[in-house]
Amino acid sequence: MPRTPPTHSINKKGQLGRARIWVGDCRGMLSEIPEVRAGKVDLVFADPPFNWSRAYDQWDDSMPEAEYVEFTEEWIRRCHDGLRAGGAMWINIPDDWAAEIVVYCKRKLGMKLINWCVWHYRFGQNTKGRFINSKVHALYFVKPGGERTWNAEPILETSDRRAIYGDPRTESKRDGMPAGLRVPMDVWYGEYWGRVQGNNKERRGYHDNQLPEVYLERVILSCSNPGNVVLDPFTGSGTTGVVAREHGRLFVGTEFSNENALRAAERIEAGMIRKGVLKGVSSAIHPNRRKTGPRTKRVTAK
Repeated sequence: MPRTPPTHSINKKGQLGRARIWVGDCRGMLSEIPEVRAGKVDLVFADPPFNWSRAYDQWDDSMPEAEYVEFTEEWIRRCHDGLRAGGAMWINIPDDWAAEIVVYCKRKLGMKLINWCVWHYRFGQNTKGRFINSKVHALYFVKPGGERTWNAEPILETSDRRAIYGDPRTESKRDGMPAGLRVPMDVWYGEYWGRVQGNNKERRGYHDNQLPEVYLERVILSCSNPGNVVLDPFTGSGTTGVVAREHGRLFVGTEFSNENALRAAERIEAGMIRKGVLKGVSSAIHPNRRKTGPRTKRVTAK
């Protein structure tokens, strides 16, 4: 595809951040983005094609394995080069390629793996020959040599000690966290964390792997500051751009499909649907046991 100027440049609605999208293969287009060229990107979030033979409108999602690995290493390297020292890179990837990416980023690029998180959902594709896939890996790396951005306060959730047990100890904590709250665990699940499909209000057509807004909100709020540059080399449905702009960041992205880029730009301009819905909310999988009556005596088998 011949290079074109940014498909859309958004700078409206008062103090919200700006957004720009370039059309074309990210391996060639990233060098067209001034912030990437200058090494001033603060946060990269990438949700690349998984090579699962999905029917994208233009992209070939069925590369030979060696070609796909080469493609993966090239786009990661180009994003890494655009990061400032101390900048963060998040990669959303399934089991198939997670190990290769971790080895490449750590051994070849010298990045530090901060967290290996898991996005868990309850609606996996049915299969009878093996266990059903119900997760994707969220790999969090930092480029060494500079100060890492980490903001815990905007992403805190209610702790299990408060939500399940009503434990008074969590109301007078000494770890610097507000009473009853904690940083989320590294397995992400719960309300609004499911795959975006069906009649979900966030859903955009033609995207069968659209990420929920709460996922990107957690990443962007914790690993960047207002005014920072957020890059997504696979803009897709525009979730990264929507959340980044809504929270006052500068979003820059690339997208192979011109049609996808146009739809993403429209969505970014429209804004988020679930802004801030999880702040302080509990992700506990059990109800409050102090409200369920007396405990049932545990019977031990003899």
